[in-house]
Amino acid sequence: MSTDNQQVMGFDFGTGRIGVAIGQSITATASPLEPVSARDGKPDWTSLDALIADWQPATLVVGLPLNMDGSISDMARRARKFANRIQDRYQLPCFLIDERLTTAEAKRIHLEAGGGTNFKQESVDGIAARLLLEDWFASDTRIPSHTRLEDLYAIGNP
Repeated sequence: MSTDNQQVMGFDFGTGRIGVAIGQSITATASPLEPVSARDGKPDWTSLDALIADWQPATLVVGLPLNMDGSISDMARRARKFANRIQDRYQLPCFLIDERLTTAEAKRIHLEAGGGTNFKQESVDGIAARLLLEDWFASDTRIPSHTRLEDLYAIGNP
């Protein structure tokens, strides 16, 4: 990644909600935003269009929810499909990052801050998106969204 101060938007893909965070490459920090609603993994495109227009990110990052053994889950395939769609729609570079355990960590952070346990009402999706984006900033690995998952994660291939 260049040393320019670029805005980067991160996404924690979900079928009912998609967590969103915005970060800056120069500080390698991110902040959660309100999640975007989704129906069976299809985002509310109007809301997503508005977020992209408001924040004008230079790069997009989507968390890849692999199984704990490193194998490719159905949700990982769906997250990659979402990543490809937003890359094509917004014509911005889009990358994937392993996001195992970010939701568990987001829940822990939320609870330690005094939040409740009704995560449907008190979404932690933005915190999870923040965590995966900060992990991406700290990593030297850049996985373009159009990369075949089977080429990266051979465990459990059919």
